[in-house]
Amino acid sequence: MKLGIVGLPNVGKSTLFNAITQAGAESANYPFCTIDPNIGVVAVPDKRLNVLKDMYNSKKIVQTAIEFCDIAGLVRGASKGEGLGNKFLSNIREVDSIVHVVRCFEDSNVVHVDGAVDPLKDIETINLELIFSDIEILERRVQKTKKAAKADKSLLKELNIIEDIIKTLEGGKTARTMEFNDDDIPFVNSLNLLTYKPVIYVANVSEDDLADDGNSNEMVQRVREFAASEGSDVVVICAQIEAEISELETDEEKLEFLETLGLSQSGLDKLIRASYHLLGLISFLTAGEQEVRAWTIKNGSKAPEAGGKIHSDIERGFIRAETITYDDLVEAGSMAAAKEKGKVRLEGKDYVVKDGDVILFRFNV
Repeated sequence: MKLGIVGLPNVGKSTLFNAITQAGAESANYPFCTIDPNIGVVAVPDKRLNVLKDMYNSKKIVQTAIEFCDIAGLVRGASKGEGLGNKFLSNIREVDSIVHVVRCFEDSNVVHVDGAVDPLKDIETINLELIFSDIEILERRVQKTKKAAKADKSLLKELNIIEDIIKTLEGGKTARTMEFNDDDIPFVNSLNLLTYKPVIYVANVSEDDLADDGNSNEMVQRVREFAASEGSDVVVICAQIEAEISELETDEEKLEFLETLGLSQSGLDKLIRASYHLLGLISFLTAGEQEVRAWTIKNGSKAPEAGGKIHSDIERGFIRAETITYDDLVEAGSMAAAKEKGKVRLEGKDYVVKDGDVILFRFNV
């Protein structure tokens, strides 16, 4: 999973990126301090793995991971090549989902590229540049499809979809606000539109607004209302607090620091959970003496497909999946005890894997 962190200059996105990835991207109080996209890979915390490691006396834990890409700051006119526009647009096209950081705090010491803090204006600025880029691409596609449709009438349906999207974009709305038939979604996905990518809006707030999750911050409420109108998620984070958390060495220290702030989880944990929800992802688990491991799959994946995440041979030669829920395994105390209690199921190729399933795949090739 690759997430692209975007935002206008000086909204706190590079500070956030540094904090959650500890990758050390340059962060300063001026535009374009991030010239090239910085990449950071973050292990997804999963307490279930620690429990299974103790149960199986495993040698190591392998967590699943998310790749964060800190993409250079954007200014108005990016679709025409202003600022670092062309580079921004090519980098954002490669990510699965967009993490759009918007500033929801006042600070006279941190300049705003537009001179005043207005998160909805920031969102509009970036969305318009993505819209302009998509329109340009689709208009070329329309001309090409029109010519091809003269010989192949089946392409008229695709042409209608493209023209409908252009009409929506020209109205100032993103493609993700549109509803498509299930049969049409694969074609829409193939267009790789910037405005169709799922978005998580990160409301960067002051420490004072963090305790109540930004509920008393009027700017956060406006971001939430906008996000709801297009089916996007919102995560409230204080990038400065995340930076302080990242400097702590142990999980115990981080938890103690969060508790002093009246928080139950870090911004990174909230962002990861929102990412899984937005992209429709879950994790299943494998356990043994060598390692315990989490594997990320699409929600709704069947057992052979899940096995294919481990190795293509498992999907190709799938026989069955010996499956138990994590909770049932922990309650039983061991796999042997779980089998005695009849908690382990033999699932076939049509079984839809659930989050937290602990699975042993049987296959033959």
